[in-house]
Amino acid sequence: MKTLVFSIAALLSLSTAYAQTWAVDKSHSRVGFTLTHNLLSDVDGNFKSFDAKISSAKADLSDATFELTADVNSINTDNERRDGHLKSPDFFDAAKFPALSFKSTSFKKVEGKQYKLMGDLTMHGVTKPVTLNVTMVGPVAMKGMGGKEQEKAGFKASGTIKRSDFGIGTIPIVVVSDEIELKVNGEFTKQDAAIAEKK
Repeated sequence: MKTLVFSIAALLSLSTAYAQTWAVDKSHSRVGFTLTHNLLSDVDGNFKSFDAKISSAKADLSDATFELTADVNSINTDNERRDGHLKSPDFFDAAKFPALSFKSTSFKKVEGKQYKLMGDLTMHGVTKPVTLNVTMVGPVAMKGMGGKEQEKAGFKASGTIKRSDFGIGTIPIVVVSDEIELKVNGEFTKQDAAIAEKK
């Protein structure tokens, strides 16, 4: 029994020792989307205020867990009137549901740099499973600001969701498409253990 307890403790200790946290570089990342207006033209938008992190026990990030949050009030489509409408009860109802979030449940390699990322997306008070196609570049070691060597990794994620699944807007789909394309780009930096613990 003692041997079993010791083995479990050693395994947990080993997992903790190799646990890594990767923080998003917001100046080189974007949480965006594209919708179709009047069945004619694409409208691009993004959330200016967001945060994300990756946790992993493996150096190659093959077991990575992704977490992302975005401030709905920071939605930006380069048109103040439209942004105000998107924040209203007609769509996101940002006053009542000020944030959206995503937490992964699975990250599986397809081939090469291509992965499938599955997780739970919460918007407008509704949580639904989504699947994203991901391209991962890295991890790679490179010199950052001040010449200090850092490990970095880049991700491009894309997928399609239906706004109706989340109860966002009753506007007819001939005006605003039901299908919304998600486009998320992220650059992440591995955190020192001491920094990661503070976070």
